[in-house]
Amino acid sequence: MKLSALLPELLPQYAFRVENEQEFSTLGLVVSPVEEPFCAFVENEKALYTIGDNAVMVITTPDLAPKLLTQRRGVCVTAQPRVVFFRLHNALARHGGYARPRFATKIGKNCSISPLAVVAKENVTIGDNVVIEEFAVIRDNVTIGDNCVIHAGVKIGFNDFEYKKENGKLFTVAHYGGVILGEEVELHSNTCVNKALYPWDNTVIGDRCKIDMLVQISHGVKVGNDTMIVGLSGIGGRTEIGENSWIGYGCIVRNGVHIGSNARANMGAVVSRDVADGQAVTGNFAIDHDIFMENLKRAAKPTKERNE
Repeated sequence: MKLSALLPELLPQYAFRVENEQEFSTLGLVVSPVEEPFCAFVENEKALYTIGDNAVMVITTPDLAPKLLTQRRGVCVTAQPRVVFFRLHNALARHGGYARPRFATKIGKNCSISPLAVVAKENVTIGDNVVIEEFAVIRDNVTIGDNCVIHAGVKIGFNDFEYKKENGKLFTVAHYGGVILGEEVELHSNTCVNKALYPWDNTVIGDRCKIDMLVQISHGVKVGNDTMIVGLSGIGGRTEIGENSWIGYGCIVRNGVHIGSNARANMGAVVSRDVADGQAVTGNFAIDHDIFMENLKRAAKPTKERNE
């Protein structure tokens, strides 16, 4: 794909200038782990130093274009890089070759699917011995591994909460990615696992993960094997959680955070930064659990004793 051909056809309302044009296969953020050549956008200088090697084409501002050219990247100069990028993302489904190809839904052996459940007729793959209870809804681009249990009211493969603003008005960003559930995953009632934003990406729930009621898993999240997430928790987009970890009751995890393996976010934690392997965090904002408890003990002492 080339922007010089795509933009006049799909977004003729935007003025642009292309320099050192490069062909690309898909779109992604500058930090996206895309293995094929892709197009990203940059609006601030800080982002210049985080661009992945495969971001061969960048939509950017006039001020930042010269610095990108010194990196030997192709640039597309426009007044609103973010808006043009996401408008292009939305429009590319009409172009062909961007969104995923369509296929008839496949259902494995010995599955128990309630007649009151809804499973998309295309782009769903369900393994063997899967249970899907009443009022569950499975949208397209979803893969469910063997021996999974999807309880009543679960929603899988929906668009996430993603909007951008142009001239003071919001517009919806389409989701073309997917969801992959490993084997022996159990999703309890009224939990929602949303699809990834980009067609090359998936929201992934690893083998044997157990996710409680009323949990939201946002786009592009990756959850490692044998992890448990307790009810009323929200996991922000592109978060990564390692294996055998625990997300306690009512936790909030900011988008893009990395939580290691064998880690714990204790009840009610608001996790705004990375958590190391084996670390436990507590509080709002969450800090190391031992430090939190020490601070709590100090705060409970009489004022005179604290000042001694």
